[in-house]
Amino acid sequence: MSHPMTAGSAWHEPAPLDPRTAPLPRYGTGSLADLLPAAVAGMGVPGFSTGLELTPADRVCVFLIDGLGWELLRAHPAEAPFLHSLTTGSNPLTAGFPSTTATSLASVGTGLPPGAHGLPGYTVADPATGQLMNQLRWRPWTDPHAWQPYPTVFQLADAAGVHTCQVSAPDFQHTPLTKIALSGGTFHGRLSGEERMDFAADRLGAADRSLVYTYYSDVDGKGHRFGVDSDEWRGQLMYVDRLAQRLAEQLPPRSALYVTADHGMIDIPFDPESRIDFDEDWELRAGVALLGGEARARHVYAVPGAAADVLAVWREVLGEQMWIASRDEAIEAGWFGRPGDGVDDRVYGRIGDVVAAARDDIAIVATETEPNESAMVGLHGSMTPVEQLVPLLEVRP
Repeated sequence: MSHPMTAGSAWHEPAPLDPRTAPLPRYGTGSLADLLPAAVAGMGVPGFSTGLELTPADRVCVFLIDGLGWELLRAHPAEAPFLHSLTTGSNPLTAGFPSTTATSLASVGTGLPPGAHGLPGYTVADPATGQLMNQLRWRPWTDPHAWQPYPTVFQLADAAGVHTCQVSAPDFQHTPLTKIALSGGTFHGRLSGEERMDFAADRLGAADRSLVYTYYSDVDGKGHRFGVDSDEWRGQLMYVDRLAQRLAEQLPPRSALYVTADHGMIDIPFDPESRIDFDEDWELRAGVALLGGEARARHVYAVPGAAADVLAVWREVLGEQMWIASRDEAIEAGWFGRPGDGVDDRVYGRIGDVVAAARDDIAIVATETEPNESAMVGLHGSMTPVEQLVPLLEVRP
């Protein structure tokens, strides 16, 4: 392709996006990792400090709606009148990077950024085995407490005398992710959303100081399968709006309900320009040993000695549409924790030699090796506002 030039001018290729310009999560002041530390500090639990300020309450319930991003909620006042009404005067949190369920739930439960808790993606390399580890499904198996050794906020609150529990689907009780991110106190499995709301309200009033966590997943599920522009997704939003109102109407005295989410979501068209197939692209595959992460937030692991070449090629091919960083650049820029804090030694090798985060409406899919994930309509993982911003909605009786 030729490019027109004016007299006396020279054509310059557009520069790749600078990874330092990515809109960083607000670790330490307004991220998901700051929510529970701020809440339990207000109950008098020692050892917690954060720049997030919450009005103290003796009883706190956190209702996490998987996939309900701030921008999605703001765009659907008719489907979610109750939740939308709570956005007035409130400010969103940031999820953290990547904006994905395993990473976000670990941040919520531990009060730590991904560079400390060590779940920095959907799939990441295990340096001990050289295999990709799926941190949502926990495959292949590895010792959960060696992978994430820090105590949860729930455990520390429970040890400090706060009545602590989780109310969620029974299937989640014994998962490794629950054990290392959301355990502490007691787990109560309830099948229906209505049962969870009613029981969460009951447990919230069961003691002078209480911390209750409850969760709903199907907004995310319908978004992945049908997209956030679908009737199926809107139906789930309408349902979860009624659930949140049901819980809010049962709050006991001296309590606070916080409704939040783990990430937002964006629909990516099914065309070759929007969905770039790694399995079919020889340039992107060159020098790559493993492709981790997910379509909007990739960890790229190079064969020994090829990291610099892989970084150069990914920047050349994708650098105008994605923030492309080396491992050290991403860490230093503050993608996985506050700039300058670094990451834990055990986490360093889990992060890709190259990390790629989408700015534009594109996805790096892998149709052969990741057929199920590549078929999803709604995606997330990057640092764009629609993926990164999540609600922090407060209700008090």
